[in-house]
Amino acid sequence: MTQPPHDEPTASSPEELRAQVERTRAELGETVQALTAKAEEKAAEVKAQTAAKAGELKEQATLKAAELKARAADVAHQAQDRLPDPVRDKAAQAAGQARAKAAEVGHLWEEKAPEPVREKTARGAQLARDNRKVLVAAACVAVVLWLACRRRKG
Repeated sequence: MTQPPHDEPTASSPEELRAQVERTRAELGETVQALTAKAEEKAAEVKAQTAAKAGELKEQATLKAAELKARAADVAHQAQDRLPDPVRDKAAQAAGQARAKAAEVGHLWEEKAPEPVREKTARGAQLARDNRKVLVAAACVAVVLWLACRRRKG
């Protein structure tokens, strides 16, 4: 069946055989412990590398987001600068009217809407206020595109 190791003679008695089995068990135990320690080291190393890479990727994503936001603001300013004065004035007038109407609707909303809905709406409104320039720029770009399409048809 199995052959004894080449460096150990075969056991001549049951006691010697038991001793060999015990030595083999001890050696196997040590080998398993060494392999376990090595695997744990490798796992810790991989975990550290993964965490470092995740940090790098997060930093890159943050930088890219800031870059894209700056580009969008630049494009919006360029579009806004190209708007003719009558269009810009009309947009400002419409914005004023919209603000007045929004205030009126806001008062009605405060009176009639349930509390959880009002809270979510307030968070959304705050987000819009925090990103007002981007929203205005997007609206200006939309107006310019609409005017350009309208002139082509006409």
